Amino acid sequence: MRNSIVGFIFLAIACVPGQRDVKFQQYYAEGEVLYQQHCANCHQADGSGLGKLYPPLAKSDFLEKGPEAVLCLIKYGVEGEMIVNGITYNKAMPGIPSLTELEIAEIVTYILNSWGNTSEMVEVNQASLILDTCSETP
Repeated sequence: MRNSIVGFIFLAIACVPGQRDVKFQQYYAEGEVLYQQHCANCHQADGSGLGKLYPPLAKSDFLEKGPEAVLCLIKYGVEGEMIVNGITYNKAMPGIPSLTELEIAEIVTYILNSWGNTSEMVEVNQASLILDTCSETP
């Protein structure tokens, strides 16, 4: 009986990384769909941005600040100047308050892991904590 319990605990621990990978893949796939629906029109399907109107997300130094910077922008938008990769952008980005915290976490996971960007997965509980600190006024 003791060996069965130890074996079960070992199996449960061994499965955790695989479950995390599956969860990451789910967030990433859902994030891609949501990105195409809500973000690609301005930031383009390949994350390259649109001239001097909309900043790139591909290899963006702004994203190096971490998920905090992006989560609040998606939910509440932003106005005013923003510098990305040394270029100044000054086009307002409307927020998408209708997105759930899970959907925002999925989009950010996708953005932070596409087009040359590499980061960790942004889980919904992490996104929720960060979104609670955001200002609703851009």
